[in-house]
Amino acid sequence: MDIGVPREIKPQEGRVALLPDQVESLTAAGHRVLIERDAGALSGADDGGYAAAGAEIAATGAEVYAGCELIVKVKEVMPEEYGGLRREHVVLTNLHTALNRELTDKLLEVGLIGLSAEETHASGSPNSPLAGEVGAFEGVRLCLAPFGGTGRHFMAHYGAPALNAVVIGLGGVGQGALRTLTRLGCAVTGLDLDPGTRFRSELTFAGSNFTAAPVEALPGLLPGADMVVNCVLWDKQRSDHLIPRALLKTMKPTAVLVDISCDTAGAIETSRPTTWSDPVYEVDGIRHYCVDNIPGAVPATASAGYARALLPLVGEIATLGPIEACRRNPWLARGLTCAGGTLLLEETGRLQDRPFTPVESFLKVAG
Repeated sequence: MDIGVPREIKPQEGRVALLPDQVESLTAAGHRVLIERDAGALSGADDGGYAAAGAEIAATGAEVYAGCELIVKVKEVMPEEYGGLRREHVVLTNLHTALNRELTDKLLEVGLIGLSAEETHASGSPNSPLAGEVGAFEGVRLCLAPFGGTGRHFMAHYGAPALNAVVIGLGGVGQGALRTLTRLGCAVTGLDLDPGTRFRSELTFAGSNFTAAPVEALPGLLPGADMVVNCVLWDKQRSDHLIPRALLKTMKPTAVLVDISCDTAGAIETSRPTTWSDPVYEVDGIRHYCVDNIPGAVPATASAGYARALLPLVGEIATLGPIEACRRNPWLARGLTCAGGTLLLEETGRLQDRPFTPVESFLKVAG
């Protein structure tokens, strides 16, 4: 199969879907790989390394789209890329169609096969811990006085207490946030619904200034928090919130909300995605940091994890074809979003109130 990797064009996104090691594995298996020029530059992979691994170098993204059947990316297809899409394409990337009707419309109009990579990780996204680590680091920076924060040091000194942080959700993202904050010396309270998760976190971070608590404790913790880090991916069909707007008035005016999941009106009612070029906004005097591609700030590391996780999926699709690969791999099937103009991803159908065909039903009859 002809596999194409275009350069990511989303602002401040330096990741790349495949690195030379993965390309070498694919070309050794007999597949052709076409990489857009400088696609891996910000991830430490130059065109010479790709060429040595057996890839061909394309001058433009348009050339990649025109010359390949399987398109492998990191971020969603951007409007500037729509013109390159063809019905014959299989697109594997983080599509995030549920709240993007424009992209969903385009994918269905073109009739290609779309696979949402974010749904396919059996052990969680390899970039989730990085998002937690970097997001918490940015939150600490925003607690410094020059950025409008409380001015409290992340370590305890001279009798003054350390920065007080609350982390909501102790999964992969939350564990990343805890690693950053506890190693810096912050006082951290970690919240989670699951008692087992709280217990394991207490063991992992024993010896640091860490306390675990149930999520119900959140309202009582907000007034004393210098920083709150949300690591909970909120069900997009819920209308309630862990931090409704009314609770903002209970927080210090110097506090900062770091929403790593950054779902629009999700766990934090007042959240909306932002960019690295304009990362912070205020609601009712409380700063919100909601950058939606945090791992893009560490592309060399993030690409290494993402490419390693994607390689088996790319190999299965290229060898078996997308439909048979989905039949054999239930985790890949979870990401099957659309095919031939038919919407297959249930979440997108429900949130956009449009008809969809269950993946299982589609795979039974698909050719």
